[in-house]
Amino acid sequence: MAKLGLFLFIVALSNQTSLACNDDKDEQLPGTWRELNDYWLRALSFPSFLLEPAISYQGRSSLNRANSNTKPFKNYFIKKNADGKASGRFAFGGLKASLINTGLFNNRFTPANTFRPLQGLGKQSPVVLNPNFDNLLTTFDGCTAPNGESGICAPGNICSLFGGRPSGSCILGKVCCINVVPSCGGTATLNNTYWQSPAILSAPSTCTLTVKLDATFVEQKKPICQLRLDFVSFTTSQPTAGTCTDTFQVSGSTNIAPIICGDNDGQHMYLDVPSSLNGPTNVRLMFNFAAGSGNSPRTWNIKIAMLPCGANYLAPRDCLQYYTSATGIIKSFNWRDIAEVATRQLNSQNYNICFRTEEMDKQIASRMCLMPCTITNGGDAFSITSVPGNLANSAVGTTGPNPIPPPVATVAVCLYDFLLIAQGTDPITGLVADRFCGNQLNPIPNGAAVSVTVCTRIQPFKLTYQTDNTEGAVFANNQGIIIPAFGDAGNVGFCLDFQQRIN
Repeated sequence: MAKLGLFLFIVALSNQTSLACNDDKDEQLPGTWRELNDYWLRALSFPSFLLEPAISYQGRSSLNRANSNTKPFKNYFIKKNADGKASGRFAFGGLKASLINTGLFNNRFTPANTFRPLQGLGKQSPVVLNPNFDNLLTTFDGCTAPNGESGICAPGNICSLFGGRPSGSCILGKVCCINVVPSCGGTATLNNTYWQSPAILSAPSTCTLTVKLDATFVEQKKPICQLRLDFVSFTTSQPTAGTCTDTFQVSGSTNIAPIICGDNDGQHMYLDVPSSLNGPTNVRLMFNFAAGSGNSPRTWNIKIAMLPCGANYLAPRDCLQYYTSATGIIKSFNWRDIAEVATRQLNSQNYNICFRTEEMDKQIASRMCLMPCTITNGGDAFSITSVPGNLANSAVGTTGPNPIPPPVATVAVCLYDFLLIAQGTDPITGLVADRFCGNQLNPIPNGAAVSVTVCTRIQPFKLTYQTDNTEGAVFANNQGIIIPAFGDAGNVGFCLDFQQRIN
């Protein structure tokens, strides 16, 4: 007993000594929301990254390197009570109250959250340790398994309690925990969770996953402001005349994600969500499978990454897709290099594709150029809207001459379905256009049967892709308000190579 008392005295003394070395007002968490913004200004030495995250379109470079002396997360998890004693969430003293009983395992088990296997564990750890110590239970840093899967670092027993499986190792004896939800109706609270299709699916049916975001969850170390969905695999039935019968859709995000279907392996989405610091948020991912869709396979594997507020890798606002390399390939949803006449282009698409401005040869890129990607299996790299009179041609603008005699003199061309490239310019001829459609990428006004490289100097680099809700013809009304358009024929969307350049 005497030895135990001596041990507790030494621990308490070391704890108080560590507090004395850090006894300043900047470590006091704000007592009211009104003080929050001022607190972050003092503690972080730069404006609040939680309330108004400043997202840059420009990548890291020697020209915008951050101050190496900045310590943005210094004292982030420290909290003191009225007596000046540490009650950090991630010290063992806070573990018994907030980590175990209210954060780690509550709301994780069914039914009705009544199964809380470690609810009383906190009562068994009365010793308060140094609050600056990064508790092993609460790191949950991202990791990559030997097979390339993404996971989180956690002790093996914690990984098992969350239903994950170990794959590889992390520091301090932790494992790289891979979390997989292979069912319908589940929930996800861990970063880098994989949602996989169950072994058996029926039609008609609905399959959902709820992503719970809450700053009080210990596994979500920082407030979350975005989700990134990576479609590792994604196959459902093909659309009918551009309209999805099997559908994948998202609810709960502040930006609108279009309904998609078909083949979307390798695609991704960024979803803006209200900061979890302001309260819990649920984002729902949902598949609806229609009856009579033939024998089309329905399988998916979607990785869900939770992105903290203020991170420099967040996508700019209202960018459904975001690319952070100087070169690459972009594709519309359901595009595939395959020889077929069926319509692969999806109806009711309306979203932005954004690009981070990169540095090359110690210079910031000044323009971005696009060209149709190389086709090897008989597909079509660019096919948006049919061109009146010549289905093989390119088209630009919004209207064109009607190849059929009046009463209608002009018809819509790139008005309802188009790819917007602001001031898209042919570097050889100097011709400029904004809206592109047809079966070639070319800004020539009267259309051409060949694609060219199209470049833009408008920064930040961004494309907008839009389609209406039909592949059929559009008819003018009696008042002539709606511009008529011919029906489309087998459009497939686009696949483009992009390259940022410095001249």
